[in-house]
Amino acid sequence: MTTTLSAPEHAQPQPPAPARKPRWVNPSVAALLLGTGVLYLWDLAKNGWGNDFYAMAVQAGTWSWKALFFGSLDPGNVVTVDKPPFSLWVMGLSGRLFGFSSWSLLVPDALAGVASVGLLYLAVRRLSGPGAGLLAGAGLALTPVAALMFRFDNPDAFLVLLLVAGAYCVVRALEHASTKWLVLAGVAIGFGFLDKMLQAFLVLPAFVLVYAVAAPTSLRRRIGQLCAAAGAVVVSAGWWVAAVALWPVADRPYISGSTDNTVLELAFGYNGLGRIFGEGRGGGGRTFTPPAGMELPAGGRGFGGQAGLTRLFGGEFGGEASWLLPAALVGLVAGLWFTRRAPRTDRTRAALLLWGGWLVVTALVLSYMSGIIHPYYTVALAPGIVATLAISARELWRGRANFTARAVLAVMLAVTAVWAFVLLARTPDWQPWVRYALLVSGAAAVVGLLFGADRFRRLSPVVAVLGLCGALLGTTAFTLATAATAHSGGQPSSGPAVASGRGFGGPRGFGAGEPDTAVIDLLKGTTTKWAAAQSGAMQSAGLALASGRPVLAIGGFSGSDPAPTLTRFRQYVADGDIRYYVAGGRGGFGGGRGTAGEIQAWVEQNFTPMSVGGTTVYDLTKSVV
Repeated sequence: MTTTLSAPEHAQPQPPAPARKPRWVNPSVAALLLGTGVLYLWDLAKNGWGNDFYAMAVQAGTWSWKALFFGSLDPGNVVTVDKPPFSLWVMGLSGRLFGFSSWSLLVPDALAGVASVGLLYLAVRRLSGPGAGLLAGAGLALTPVAALMFRFDNPDAFLVLLLVAGAYCVVRALEHASTKWLVLAGVAIGFGFLDKMLQAFLVLPAFVLVYAVAAPTSLRRRIGQLCAAAGAVVVSAGWWVAAVALWPVADRPYISGSTDNTVLELAFGYNGLGRIFGEGRGGGGRTFTPPAGMELPAGGRGFGGQAGLTRLFGGEFGGEASWLLPAALVGLVAGLWFTRRAPRTDRTRAALLLWGGWLVVTALVLSYMSGIIHPYYTVALAPGIVATLAISARELWRGRANFTARAVLAVMLAVTAVWAFVLLARTPDWQPWVRYALLVSGAAAVVGLLFGADRFRRLSPVVAVLGLCGALLGTTAFTLATAATAHSGGQPSSGPAVASGRGFGGPRGFGAGEPDTAVIDLLKGTTTKWAAAQSGAMQSAGLALASGRPVLAIGGFSGSDPAPTLTRFRQYVADGDIRYYVAGGRGGFGGGRGTAGEIQAWVEQNFTPMSVGGTTVYDLTKSVV
């Protein structure tokens, strides 16, 4: 029997859960999934291409299977995105099936959100019942950063789906010490690596801990099963890494962000240890330096403010996913305390170790990362927060006959309502009634819990409803505002339109800009392999997406990757593969140095500039030499 959180040793045990599901469960789950689908899919096209950088790669993948496989920025396969391509595979296949458009680009991410909510419900329900599962699923759906990322084309949407799928497989493995399910968990994490590299591994400590502690089998067998799961991680992540390593270098694109054109260096360098310890180096090993006119926020070059325990609650991170974080931490501590004398295989403690471990490890890493970090990374934290909160709240509510349980639950509710009030007060002119309404309802529920009103049959539902309003009204309002606001660019942030300027450049984020319509019309009339070339994908992506023609992004994302080389670029021009060179690219964070700078200088010396609209363009078929 599952140990009830609120029951000390002398308390009466709780009755076993009924064998049949209550009638309200299936309609409630259907409503949860339908509501999530509406929230994430409604008016999705307002986000346009989302992040142009990834959209450019998806577009290339609809033209070239090779570009799809490698995650190339263009169908000529010069340079890749600076991430592995799993999310690009899904969006690219959608574009091939339905035609490349904003809808075919973004719908797979929205459906990944619905699937994540459904899988989270199933995972929590199996150990803690349908009530906790529904609360966890609703909590994830109503987390602002989830509504942001599940309506966007960054890799984070599929990362969350794969991590939740891995957790579900661990839960299934725990039931009967199943090797099959544990290996499937490893497969999910391996593909998570192919989506966002080492960030997928942040949940592994929790997965290993819970299985090592709570699986109902011998220690020797548990160790052997964990080794098998580790092998599954290596194989499911390593096949693509090996394919790239074995592919002839001259016949594949440059691995953007790496210093030696390898996936492993990208994983452990720029996208790995560099993110954690602050060695923020991009392609070609150049240090991250913002382009002229871009100012980084106070506190660091990583877009996330000062590193430390308070980062997740700060102005840039707080509104993304921290709404229920204080209560989840209180519930985790209380839950582990109340289950300290439970049997090794206790289901409630296992659930807390799984989701609480996910929460703690991910929160600490995000808090202390010294390299490049974006507030939307917290979407990977959201499942751990809401599942931990739902499990602990459910057990405390079950044991509310005990004053200690009621008191802890009241504390969780109080800190949630107060913290939501603080977060909403950061945008004081936006719907001020919300923060006062949740504070009043939360206070009423806290009083009801402390004075035992919830123990009366007719008052118990009232206290529960007031408590849910106090806990979820703030995050729900912020989530609805997020879904109603258009977001695009490289630094999207959640919340209403008045709050969306927290990142670079407001709703579009840094590095974004509308291409000149005259230049677009010029590119549409080309028939060459590449309509144009421009330094850095931050700008050239807009040209490719608006014109529907391939554009060579010199130097990859930031313009600092050594691809193509000047020699290779000159050969492209000699072969008639590139029609125009468009000036004004961001040479990215490379500052116009390196290969991108060499190519720009060569073009300026050998071709005559012309003004198209407000943009300087060079016709590479008309050399002055």
